[in-house]
Amino acid sequence: MSRYRDLTAMLRLDLAEVLGSRWLLVCLALYGLLGAAFVLIGLRESSVIDFTGIGRVLFSLCHALVLLLPLVALMLTGQVVNRARDEGALELFLTHPVRRGSYFAAVSLVRYAALVVPLVVVLVGLGLVGWLAFGQQIPWAFVARSLAVSCALIWAFAALGLATSVRVRSPARATTYLVLFWVAGIALLDFGVIGLMLSWRLEPRVVFLLAAANPIETARLALLSAAEPDLATLGPVGFYLATQLGPTRLLALGIVWPLIFGCTTWFLALRVFRGQDAI
Repeated sequence: MSRYRDLTAMLRLDLAEVLGSRWLLVCLALYGLLGAAFVLIGLRESSVIDFTGIGRVLFSLCHALVLLLPLVALMLTGQVVNRARDEGALELFLTHPVRRGSYFAAVSLVRYAALVVPLVVVLVGLGLVGWLAFGQQIPWAFVARSLAVSCALIWAFAALGLATSVRVRSPARATTYLVLFWVAGIALLDFGVIGLMLSWRLEPRVVFLLAAANPIETARLALLSAAEPDLATLGPVGFYLATQLGPTRLLALGIVWPLIFGCTTWFLALRVFRGQDAI
């Protein structure tokens, strides 16, 4: 095969598997139902608390997605390699002139696209509905910010899921680790690290470092940086980082750090995968 023909072939095969398993429709339905729920709740409360429109809906939806996207990314990618190895599909693929790097890159790209494309469709669709159906002004800059942060966050946890599928051969153990990774990311948000500081008497700088090292926290703060820094909204750690770094640097941190985390994890997983047995 030529240099890229094996990659193209694996892309087609894995895309067919993802479409057959309906993961693309599941992600689209999940994002869509969550968006519809926020729209209905927002419209119902608008007459009571002076709701500010579809922009507020998008703002609230994106903060819910910051907690949901890592779990979905881990579940979609965390069983890819170990399941293919158990079913014998990995051994079958590698008996053909398919490079290990091409296989791993193909499943990574397809799974990442299956997570990102429905998200783009839902967020842009909600913006268009608010603009065309309700005549509201849509904060497209915030939509673009949200997509950039969400895509970086998805990549970080998709890479973590792929690394888990490479290192852990037992599907049950892999699922346990995936859930623990997600719980740890949620637990180490602003108030979680404050609790650690109070329980273990950590230095404040260690707390800020732990917060900045958590991709979920950096993504959350990057989205919140679109508004004015507020202690009640951002929390103590987030408020400190927002006032010290500023909204532009906080946004850059929320995009760049998850990308670095994801790329580092992915390359380490690829290195381990290349040295493993196919059986």
